[in-house]
Amino acid sequence: MKILRLFLLALVSLIVVLVLFIGLNLIPVDDTPYSQTDFYRQTTARLAQLTQPNRPKQGLSGGWAKVNMTPGFTTPTGGYGVRRGKHWSTVHDSIFARAVVLDNGGSRVALVALDLLIIPPTVVESLKKRLPEVGLRWEQVYMGATHSHNSLGGWAPGLVGTLIAGDFEERIVTHITDAVLKAIRQAGQRMEPVSVGYVETPAPELVYNRLHTNGPEDDRVRVLQFRKQSGKVALLASFAAHSTIINSDIPSWLSRDWPGVLVDDLEKQTGDFAMYMAGAVGSMGPTETGSTEDAQLHFIADSLATKIKASLSSIQPKTDSTLTLFTLPVTLRDAHVRVSDGWRLRPWLFLSLYGDYPAEIKALRIGQTVLLGMPADYSGELAMDLTREASRLGLNGMVTSFSGGYIGYVTPDAYYHETRYETRDMNWFGPQNGAYFDELGRKLIRKLTDSKQ
Repeated sequence: MKILRLFLLALVSLIVVLVLFIGLNLIPVDDTPYSQTDFYRQTTARLAQLTQPNRPKQGLSGGWAKVNMTPGFTTPTGGYGVRRGKHWSTVHDSIFARAVVLDNGGSRVALVALDLLIIPPTVVESLKKRLPEVGLRWEQVYMGATHSHNSLGGWAPGLVGTLIAGDFEERIVTHITDAVLKAIRQAGQRMEPVSVGYVETPAPELVYNRLHTNGPEDDRVRVLQFRKQSGKVALLASFAAHSTIINSDIPSWLSRDWPGVLVDDLEKQTGDFAMYMAGAVGSMGPTETGSTEDAQLHFIADSLATKIKASLSSIQPKTDSTLTLFTLPVTLRDAHVRVSDGWRLRPWLFLSLYGDYPAEIKALRIGQTVLLGMPADYSGELAMDLTREASRLGLNGMVTSFSGGYIGYVTPDAYYHETRYETRDMNWFGPQNGAYFDELGRKLIRKLTDSKQ
């Protein structure tokens, strides 16, 4: 009986400590209008100070390359569900780092697509230190991920990082960084004059709004084309559907998911180079048609490839010299990880579990096309507003997620109080983030209209 009493006393004491700890670290949600905050004033002041690039000395030149970054060792799987950091054991399809390097004699920019869940903040920090090895700075790089939930993990320290991507291993960060630098270096060695074209095609049967059945869908597959005088072509494709066909039933695969099949299809059909960046996937899911996951992979990827191939003949590539890349550091509201609609954890507690990483928006103009890179799972509904703004100004618009750093989901503010995974669990930085990022995106697009050189 004495042992039982001691056990119960210890248990009660532990419960009391936990209740006190949680109670002391819960504070109300701050719903101060974002336009009245210091974080807004700091970010908009930085935006106003962004400077236009050097004037071009020639038309655009470009080169491209891909590097297989499938490791010779197994790693944790970067994804969710039952993966929970389990190591993949089978290579379903290899993963790559792909790069396109562009230069107009005044500016040089690298576009990099990685077959990963996100662009890990640890890889960004590594690249910031090592990009001078290939003659670049971070401010000259635009990155995106395919968002496969079955690719390399192990790139994020901390409890939250472990839940998403498994136990942290520094060698994985180095491995990814090495592949990125190698792809950029090889692309830079293959530079030739290029013309630029753009096309977008509706694919409503391949995507759905996973927040609301009758909600708007970002259903356009967007393609940016670079064509060398030799006839060689590089395609950058983007679509808003999540890369989640390979689900938690098969946690042992290493795979690019359906974007990998799409890129392979495009390279086979055109005989050239293709790369893919996830679009505004924050509220969009892929249509799953087929009796097996392989069949479902091919349904969406083959369907998109067919649409893209049919649309390529309508592209009229033009020579151009416009090349502008802005990197906007974004100050955020304090962390708002909620335990209920009106209460949140103290910011220090979440940041101690996740890490305090910088957030940035990338804004790139290539000829008549604008790309906006968001550091989040960015909502397709919000992206549609930004692409309409670009169109209003006579530009093509592409919004991609996972530009480097990661701040969770950014969804329309109308959904903020809903108890959904996207709007509660993964909305990490408070109310009005949708309006905040929408305003910043619009202002960056307008600033890029001043960059016609």
